[in-house]
Amino acid sequence: METTPSIEQESRDRVSETADDFAKAVHEKVKKLVENIKSTIYINTNKLEYIIASLIAGGHVILADTHGVGKTSLARALAGSIKWQKEDMRTGELIVDNFNRIQCTVDMLPQDILGYNRFVSNTNQMVFHKGPIFAHFVLCDEINLLTPKAQGSFLQVMQEQAVTVEGRTFDLPGPFFIIATMNLKGAHLFPLPAPQLDRFMIRISMGYPDPDDEAEIITKHGRVDAWENFKPVIDSGELLQWQSFVDNVTIHSDIIDYIVACVRQTRFHPDVHTGASPRTGVKLSRLARALSLIRGDNFVTIDTVKEIFFSTVTHRIIMNDPSLEARGFLEEILRAVPVELRGKKRTRKEKILGPPDTV
Repeated sequence: METTPSIEQESRDRVSETADDFAKAVHEKVKKLVENIKSTIYINTNKLEYIIASLIAGGHVILADTHGVGKTSLARALAGSIKWQKEDMRTGELIVDNFNRIQCTVDMLPQDILGYNRFVSNTNQMVFHKGPIFAHFVLCDEINLLTPKAQGSFLQVMQEQAVTVEGRTFDLPGPFFIIATMNLKGAHLFPLPAPQLDRFMIRISMGYPDPDDEAEIITKHGRVDAWENFKPVIDSGELLQWQSFVDNVTIHSDIIDYIVACVRQTRFHPDVHTGASPRTGVKLSRLARALSLIRGDNFVTIDTVKEIFFSTVTHRIIMNDPSLEARGFLEEILRAVPVELRGKKRTRKEKILGPPDTV
C-alpha cells in the first residue's frame, strides 16, 4: 500500500530543491568570478576557490609567500570584480573604500591603521580621520613587520567587524575581508601571536607559476593597459546573499564528529606544544560549507574536509621545535582517524556523507 507524503516531508523536499538550485546558481556565478580574476593574474584555481570560500564564510586569509607573486593584484582583482552600490560605501557619516592596501612597517602605530581623532580649533570639535582599515577589502602587506601593539589593532575588527577608537565604535559594512601577507624570512620580523593566527581562516601560498604561465604574466603585465578591460562581474548584494546562505549548507553530524576527532588529535602529539583550538573546528566546518556552496553543492562531504584540512589547521599548531613542519603529523592524523559511519558500513552513496535524510 502506497503512503501519501506528509506535508512536512513535501515542505522539506521543496526546501532541498530550492537549496540545490541556489547552490548551482552560486556555482555558475563563482565560475565567472574565477575566470575574471584569472584573466588578469596567475593563481591556482583551487587556491582561488579557497580564498573566495573564506570570503563567503566570513573569514580572513594569510598568504605566506615571497615578493612579486601577485598578492596585491589578487586582492585588487577580487575587489574589482564586485559591482559596489552607493549604500555599500558608507558606515554612518564615514565613507568606506572598496579596497585599501596597508604597507606594514616596524614604525607603524595602531592609529595609522584604525584612524585617530584630531581637534579642529576653528570649530572646537574633535574630528575622526578614518584609517585604511575602513574598506571592504584590505590587503595588509607584510603583517609580521608590525610590532605586537600594531598587530593587536586588527583583533577587534577581525572578530567583530567593528573599530573602536577612544571609546567610539564604528561598525564596518559587509563584506569585510582581510588578506594579510607574511614574510617567511627577513630581519625585524615579529611573529603573529597564536590568538591572532587563530582568527585567520586559512593560510596558503600562491607559489611560483609554471614557465608557460610566467611567460603569459610577462606578456600581459609588461603593458601599461593590462587592467584596461577588467570589469566587475558580480553584484555586492549577491555576495552578501551567498554569505547569508552558508548556514543553510548541510553538514552531517558524522562529519562534525570527524572534524572534532581530527582537531582533538592535534593536542596529543609529542612534537606539539599547543594543538588546535575549538575555534579550529568552527572555521573548518564553516569553510567546508562555503567551499561546497561555491562548487554547487548544498551539503559537505568528507573529501572537502580533508581537502582544506591543512590550509585551515597548520597555522594554528605550535610545535615544540619551531623548525619542524606541522603538515607531517597532520597527515598522520588524516590517515589514523576513521571516517566510517557509526555502527554501520558505508555504501558508495553514503561515502560522501551527504544530507541527514540520505544517510
